[in-house]
Amino acid sequence: MNKYAQGGFIIALFGVALGGFFLLRNSVPDSSLEEQVENPISHINDNSALSQEYASSTQGFSLHYPMGYVVDDTYHYQNLGPGKDISGVKFTIPERMATGTNLSDDTYLSVEQIPQTQQCTAEIFLDQARAQTITDGDMTYSVASSTGAAAGNRYEETVYALPGRNHCIAVRYFIHYGVIENYPAGLVREFDKEALLKEFDTIRRTLKVLQ
Repeated sequence: MNKYAQGGFIIALFGVALGGFFLLRNSVPDSSLEEQVENPISHINDNSALSQEYASSTQGFSLHYPMGYVVDDTYHYQNLGPGKDISGVKFTIPERMATGTNLSDDTYLSVEQIPQTQQCTAEIFLDQARAQTITDGDMTYSVASSTGAAAGNRYEETVYALPGRNHCIAVRYFIHYGVIENYPAGLVREFDKEALLKEFDTIRRTLKVLQ
């Protein structure tokens, strides 16, 4: 073999080795991507991810929320019975947040309003719930919670009302999920409730009343 053939053979071997290196490197799993698949909520629990804004002079408030939430400004809360509907705006979670878990994709956060109330408390937004006053940062809220159950489903609601107003405005967390024990083993994973609540808290803290 002459020296030119030897040189070409060495270059070819180097190319094969280099290609194998990049193939092996690209086949290594991306741990950050795996983490997002396992926990699709965790990466949204900070203000930098609230890339979308809802602002309406008609509704009288603005709010920031993550990309993928579905907004419905024709929403009415109807669980208090006939003639007691509460109007507002609903922000439903992206479907991907529920996929593969026992969380239902009709889970949402809403901003609701009751005009001309004598006292703005969370109790008027929930049936048979008792409110307490809490402080979160520089905001004071009237807060009430309730839990409902039906056919293996759970419905948890928490309302944060802004007291001291005749025109009462509140943020509602509505979380719907299936009882994990009712699923065949390994079919779905249990959703991260703590992460979901943190996400809703982050969204709620961006609420600004415009009127």
